[in-house]
Amino acid sequence: MSDTIAAIATARAPSAIGILRLTGEDTAAILDKVFRPKGRPMSQRENRVMVLGDVLDRSGCAIDNGLAVLFRAPNSYTGEDCAEIHCHGSPVVLQEVLLSLFAAGARQAKGGEFTQRAFLNGQLDLIQAESVADLIDAETAEAARNAAGQLGGALSRGVEQVYDDLMDITSRFYAVVDYPDEDIEDLQRETMVDTLERAQQKLSALLATFDRGRILKQGLPTVILGKPNAGKSSLLNALLGYDRAIVTDVAGTTRDTVEEKARLGKLLLQLCDTAGIRDTEDTVERIGVQRSREAANRADLALLVLDSSAPLSGEDEDVIALWQTVPKRLAVLNKSDLPCAVDKTALKERFGSLIELCAKTGEGIDALSDAVNALYPTQDIPAGELLTNARQADAVQRALTAVTAAKDALALGMTGDAVLTDAEGALEALGELNGKRIREDLVATIFSRFCVGK
Repeated sequence: MSDTIAAIATARAPSAIGILRLTGEDTAAILDKVFRPKGRPMSQRENRVMVLGDVLDRSGCAIDNGLAVLFRAPNSYTGEDCAEIHCHGSPVVLQEVLLSLFAAGARQAKGGEFTQRAFLNGQLDLIQAESVADLIDAETAEAARNAAGQLGGALSRGVEQVYDDLMDITSRFYAVVDYPDEDIEDLQRETMVDTLERAQQKLSALLATFDRGRILKQGLPTVILGKPNAGKSSLLNALLGYDRAIVTDVAGTTRDTVEEKARLGKLLLQLCDTAGIRDTEDTVERIGVQRSREAANRADLALLVLDSSAPLSGEDEDVIALWQTVPKRLAVLNKSDLPCAVDKTALKERFGSLIELCAKTGEGIDALSDAVNALYPTQDIPAGELLTNARQADAVQRALTAVTAAKDALALGMTGDAVLTDAEGALEALGELNGKRIREDLVATIFSRFCVGK
């Protein structure tokens, strides 16, 4: 990490302000070549103070008038000397300034390399580093709050406590074994039981947050099911707030799945509009029906759309059978603006509840939103303490399995070294979670998913 890297940190689209950032041991020297303030050069300026000056291109000519700030190590994002140049947000200007930084000795930063350096320099642990990407990608306020909490260390502190407790009993065990002549207090069985039980409880509680964290970050996989012309595409459009799917009076208009994200109350839904479920000789439509069934198999929530203007048919019953295979379900009676041809009371008794709406006009969408959010109530978990990705959940699961095995071994009266083998397995998994024990190739893979400039 001895070289100095640079990148455009803002979107490459015309905007009021654009930002370039650089970090590395030659940051101040490179900044002096690219930014010309009045008076002293930036390398002689105070730390963390914005300075007005000319931004120079490769030929040394001013291409913009902007601001620069220098963050000296170790009190910077990366832990190295770091700087930012704030220009007007012209993509041409930003690109020219970036080329000027390269000409002055910097190289192009790789995706996530700034945050990777922050991790490698001990400014962030791996959980905090991943939360940076989550914060950038957040699509709801709740997701942003959880990512900000993780960045502040809310999740890391709980993991660190379990790690330290397990490290304490393993280190004390080895100290007694390796130095038998020293006056070191031997580990008491009660102490080990208490430590392992607390670790098991904390890891179990943490793992239980993953489903909510996954939904918070990625959205709730939601499939819209119904027979042809029940109003599925109209409901999709109503939830999105714009016409995404084609809507006609012709049954079978939708022949493939249509996927979009929509916010509904506090939830982000991964909506999947499907082809109407029915038997058909049309080859294309038959493929669409098969994809609809596959979408139902992947979904966590299914919205059953029934046409209130027509009695239930055999096709409706086929859809209901598929709908009942999805873990959580809501029944929607559409076309409330038309004369009703179904027995609402019977349907409510059959499905438990029935949401009446008109997807065409949007009437009743608020009631649907309330019903969906009631199925996924906000858990009383502080922001930042939700597991949000599969890597984290896998590490916690492996740590929990190892702690449980250690606790069981202790209960069976096995020797201390057998118990400690499982405890060390838990430490290994937790070390992968927060980055204390992780392979370099895995670190590179994690940060390669970040955008350039972050």
